[in-house]
Amino acid sequence: MSNNDSTKQDYLRRVNLVIDYIDKNLDKEITLSTLAEISSFSPFHLHRIVRAFLNEPIGVYITRQRVKKAASLIRSTDLSIQDIAFMIGYDMPSSLSKAFKQLYNISPTEYRTNKKIVIMNRNISTEDYELQEPKIVERPDSKVIYIQIIGQYGNEEYNGAWERICQFAGKNNLFWQKNEFLGIGHDDPSVTEASKCRYDACITIERDVKPEGEVGFKTIKGGKYAVFFHKGPYDKFQIIYNAIFRKWLPESPYQLRESPSFESYINDPCKVKPENLESLIYIPIQ
Repeated sequence: MSNNDSTKQDYLRRVNLVIDYIDKNLDKEITLSTLAEISSFSPFHLHRIVRAFLNEPIGVYITRQRVKKAASLIRSTDLSIQDIAFMIGYDMPSSLSKAFKQLYNISPTEYRTNKKIVIMNRNISTEDYELQEPKIVERPDSKVIYIQIIGQYGNEEYNGAWERICQFAGKNNLFWQKNEFLGIGHDDPSVTEASKCRYDACITIERDVKPEGEVGFKTIKGGKYAVFFHKGPYDKFQIIYNAIFRKWLPESPYQLRESPSFESYINDPCKVKPENLESLIYIPIQ
């Protein structure tokens, strides 16, 4: 067995530990820190690695497994809906009912009373992406000004935030030949409420700047990165991340560093069509 095959098998083994723990502990609170501990994946990158292998976020997988077990208990036992809800980790029957209806488009009560109803799992996206081989680069520290947006990724506030950070850069003479426009998503919506997800709209600059209002200043630490080129719309990023963490990373000789991944936007989305947008995705490695 080659080193790459061995590494991939190790990733699969660790992902299977996560899956096995979830399936055996649906009645308990399942935390990211616990899953990180049993799998030996960094909490910083765990959700992306597991999501890449499962083709769905960890939180969605947990909910789907809970509801699937509830469906089996509803049909095979006389337990009340309330008791079943408690058995699979819900504090209230209404929480089970909501999740059940979202997944199967019927209520638990309807499913129990109408034996003719056949339910199926919702489709899981398996869309793949043909990755180009990344460039491995050593990136220096980067000074950036930024505006942080809190809320669902890609919401209506994004355009305004980018306009304001560009206005600040222009007003303070911060534009130069080597500015980069970077986006850092700090949270994953599979483990963080959409309303609490944090995204930094960043512009690299040459000199230190005093923070002003919503505009902050910080240094993004340098180091080794695998850099993937993407031409096309930004809404493909999640598919690309899945391909990176499911296929490229386990087959590579690299491990992830405890540092955020980020995107570098090469051209202006206000001036080119989505299919012509060019981006670089930086994955921190060691």
